[in-house]
Amino acid sequence: MSNPGHEKSRQAGKLSGFRLFTPILAGATLRERLIGCIGALIGICLTGLVCALTFGADASLPLIVAPIGASAVLLFAVPASPLAQPWSIVGGNTISALVGVTVVYFVKDPMIATGIAVSLAILAMSLTRSLHPPGGAAALTAVIGGAAVARAGFWFPLIPVAVNSAMLVAIGLAFHRLAGRQYPHRPAAPVNTHKTDDKPATARVGFDSRDIDAALAGMNETLDIDRADLDALLREVELHALMRQRGEMACADIMSRDVVTVQADARPETARALLLDHDVRTLPVVDPEGRLAGTVGLRELASATPGHPLPVSPAARAKPGDRAIGLLPRLTDGVAHAVVVVDEDERVLGIISQTDLLATLARSLSLTPAPGLVQGGQGI
Repeated sequence: MSNPGHEKSRQAGKLSGFRLFTPILAGATLRERLIGCIGALIGICLTGLVCALTFGADASLPLIVAPIGASAVLLFAVPASPLAQPWSIVGGNTISALVGVTVVYFVKDPMIATGIAVSLAILAMSLTRSLHPPGGAAALTAVIGGAAVARAGFWFPLIPVAVNSAMLVAIGLAFHRLAGRQYPHRPAAPVNTHKTDDKPATARVGFDSRDIDAALAGMNETLDIDRADLDALLREVELHALMRQRGEMACADIMSRDVVTVQADARPETARALLLDHDVRTLPVVDPEGRLAGTVGLRELASATPGHPLPVSPAARAKPGDRAIGLLPRLTDGVAHAVVVVDEDERVLGIISQTDLLATLARSLSLTPAPGLVQGGQGI
């Protein structure tokens, strides 16, 4: 008779073994990995080809050095990593190779030189904010690269290391732009559209940078993610948790249906009169077929010239079935004061203002039982 506990332990062991093959990178989809594979193929081949055409096929040095392969993995597979940015690739590889060549010049024992070169390369990259893992390989190559590297001496960090790195980054810039990716990666900083020193409304509540620093210190680990990216990620997590907990209401449930609109060919004076008469901040602008063309508010009309076309701004749009709570980022960004709800043909069905959403959130919170008031239990 088998022991149930032993069987359960054995199954858990199998599962933990399979987890070794589970990708640990968040967002690592098959599509993203295929894009990374294609990018590495193009990047490495073009880098080698350009260097061959530049230095000739019989160059005394290799046309492309091994650390560039590791750089390509970072550049094309995880382009948002701080370790994969242009200065990290070019500076990290070049500085590390220079450190390796310098160590060889002073330390003649190869075994001792390898350890010193890699450790000093990490220090140099850290001090120059160019930390790049393949830089350790570049320093090691400078020590044990053989006769060709030894003959090149202090030219080795420049040719081929710096040239290889710069070529790879240039190809990466073009490739990521064609693939629709942002590179170099720049964390989206919250912007106060009112041009004051206050943080945006969404960044004034909840955690702040001090909490992130304290959490990282408590974990006692170094994470390969920028603090600004971590801040944006956590706020996105908060939003999705809110949508999951209070996301039952759709836009169609809370939108105003008797929408005041203005024709795209109307005069600015007409739009201003409608805004003031109905005491609203935003008017949907529709074309002759009744489709949404944009919005106009007093802010746009303030700079309008009488007799000139109506100044139209892009509209924040939503569908009737969208979750109402999902409009929170757009209605708290300091730009949009209302979201226009449209059908599949872009015809206006309704409008949701900041007040509409605030009233919905207040109503949702008022219906939530207070902690301790659990029906049928203690604490009522």
